[in-house]
Amino acid sequence: MAEETAQPPAPVEETSVVTPLRGLSRERIALLIAVAGWLVPGLGHALQKMWGRAVVCFLTVGVLVWVGAGMRGNLFNSRGNDAFDSLGYFADLGTGGFYLVARSLETNGPDVSHADGDYGTRFLATAGVFNLLAALHAFEAARGRKA
Repeated sequence: MAEETAQPPAPVEETSVVTPLRGLSRERIALLIAVAGWLVPGLGHALQKMWGRAVVCFLTVGVLVWVGAGMRGNLFNSRGNDAFDSLGYFADLGTGGFYLVARSLETNGPDVSHADGDYGTRFLATAGVFNLLAALHAFEAARGRKA
């Protein structure tokens, strides 16, 4: 009878976009994924093949920006008068590429004299904060700290 020798299991290869970037450190890859997720909502998750989260992030941020701009919400600018204007500006920038879309939809300017415009401002800020949190989650998932 011939004796059979046990073979060690074959190494499992990674199946994400991160695989071709082997020369970069894990932290740099995670940072690139976070920036991608900020610029295009959901892209950071899509690069890691988290398709459900990617679609939810993209649609949520897109709908919030579309509704907020449709309600003529205020998009803050970088020359804010106080701390709240500056925070609003950073929240609006959090939408990434959708910030430019919202700027182009704001042809008539904001109308915060009515409740619709005030709620629109909140929707725009919420979209930005949500996208920043999603990009942070993509960063942590790329580092291996979140699932």
